[in-house]
Amino acid sequence: MVEGLIGKKVGMSQSFDAEGNAIPVTVIKAGPCTVVQKKSKEKDGYVAIQLGLVEEKGVRKPNKPQSGHFQRSGLPPARMLREFRASNSAELKEGDQVLVDIFQEGERVHVTGTSKGKGFQGVVKRHGFRGGRATHGSMFHRAPGSIGASSYPSRVLKGTRMGGHMGQDRVTVRNLTVIKTDKENNLLLVKGAVPGPRGSYLLIRKDGFEVKSA
Repeated sequence: MVEGLIGKKVGMSQSFDAEGNAIPVTVIKAGPCTVVQKKSKEKDGYVAIQLGLVEEKGVRKPNKPQSGHFQRSGLPPARMLREFRASNSAELKEGDQVLVDIFQEGERVHVTGTSKGKGFQGVVKRHGFRGGRATHGSMFHRAPGSIGASSYPSRVLKGTRMGGHMGQDRVTVRNLTVIKTDKENNLLLVKGAVPGPRGSYLLIRKDGFEVKSA
């Protein structure tokens, strides 16, 4: 069994448990994914399954390396490729589909995505600085303040919190509970929020397994 899937974030909604409590959930279109390549210990040094996300709009003009890679498996080029570990890779072959039913309700999963990019931001928004007083003509409101001493070490230390690019980072949210799976529509509902805007790619993997980039 493959221990993960590629998906796209649909948005957030809510679900209700047996007692009527509202549960915030994120709806993810998980798969279907197709097995594009199998990695073996003898040839590649590790065992993994390379999956390609099946989308309505595929790669419009694949280049020669892409075309050659997918011709070996006889599949149309996919835009998103990722590798996942598999506990029974011998049972899978190139061209097989992996669906959302590999996840069970109540199971814990890790979701990896790219956070929303917010451009250049100051220290108040980026790092949560409090800022200065807003009255009595202080003229110190959202400035960072001192960034180092003058006598020693006479330089700005690496890692000093300052304004800069915020967001657009690879973020993993761990131990999210699977609330529901919908095999017919390839939907996965997980409790809580996941990184990224609507329509962004996500990697969903079972607890205890790592994701490798293709």
